[in-house]
Amino acid sequence: MAVRIVRQPKNIVLVGAPTSAAALAPGHEKAPQALRAAGLAERLQSIGYTVTDGGDDPVEVYKPDEENPRARNLARVVKSLEALKPRVEAAVKTGGLPLILSGDCSSALAVVAGVHRYYRGVSIVYMDSDADLNVPATSPSGCVDGMVVAHLTGRGAAEMIRFWPEPPLVRDPDVALFGVGRQDSPEADVLSSTAIRCFRAADIRKMGALAAAEMAVERIHGGRNELVLHLDVDVISREDFSATDLPGDNALRLDEVRQALELFAKQLRLVALIVAGYNPEKDADGSGAKIIVDLIASALAARLEAQEKEKASAAAAVAEKTESAPADAESVQAPLEKTSDASETNGAKSDTSQDGPPEHATPASSE
Repeated sequence: MAVRIVRQPKNIVLVGAPTSAAALAPGHEKAPQALRAAGLAERLQSIGYTVTDGGDDPVEVYKPDEENPRARNLARVVKSLEALKPRVEAAVKTGGLPLILSGDCSSALAVVAGVHRYYRGVSIVYMDSDADLNVPATSPSGCVDGMVVAHLTGRGAAEMIRFWPEPPLVRDPDVALFGVGRQDSPEADVLSSTAIRCFRAADIRKMGALAAAEMAVERIHGGRNELVLHLDVDVISREDFSATDLPGDNALRLDEVRQALELFAKQLRLVALIVAGYNPEKDADGSGAKIIVDLIASALAARLEAQEKEKASAAAAVAEKTESAPADAESVQAPLEKTSDASETNGAKSDTSQDGPPEHATPASSE
């Protein structure tokens, strides 16, 4: 039987992915609990959301893995993805917004795969200081975190690509890298020869964060596809945030990240939000966790406000139409009596051809 998802705009489902297997060092696996301890759920509830906490997956921790220097801890990474994917599917099915608290960036693959359980067209905004387009053959570190976008788009380690039976998880034109401040030469080659959209930090600064964010959504068909938003906190300049393995150089300032994040969060088709890259072991006083909670709260407050305005606008339009109905009915009563069948038929066509995202989303598959 086909599953019909009914969006619940005031509901958020927290999903913890405590993994550092794909990272450069241990510590990231502690991120989900650290963000909870910093009051994330309570903050979102104070804004007006109902928050359901789905708990955490089993912990996967980074190890040096010198036996596999080209793709370290690959088996652990795949294991973490297999644990996360069905929980994302379940969160999406509730109609609430899944908020994935991840240690490293590899969780993006499980999130997109989970969304694909119910939606065909998926785009991703990938906020990260790195392009993450290396593959095992080009990676200087063997860090799988630096290969996430490559794997999303069907390039790289076979184990990661085969995680989704119909690769790629996301088509090149439906990917927007946002805030890139550093990249390796092989990554630059990929960007120069594919349709992946890349918004570099320097260009965003010249254009303005809001204008760049609007362009990113437009370029990746954000108004037509469901949208996954990925935030690696290293996209924030080291001047404003340092609780991560590789703080951003030539990166976006905190206020620029906030502006862009709020615009992305307002998108009606946003179907999942991932927060990754935070390392509590580099945040002794908890100030980094507070910054992240503030960022998430401001973005989701903007989303709620935008939804309320949309709802009010729709109600006003219905009220205006209702008020004008008696006069219109009197002026066209006779013609309507003669052509009621045609009018009803035309009305049905109009109803089914309206633009914009439906209240009830159509699933990609059936159970």
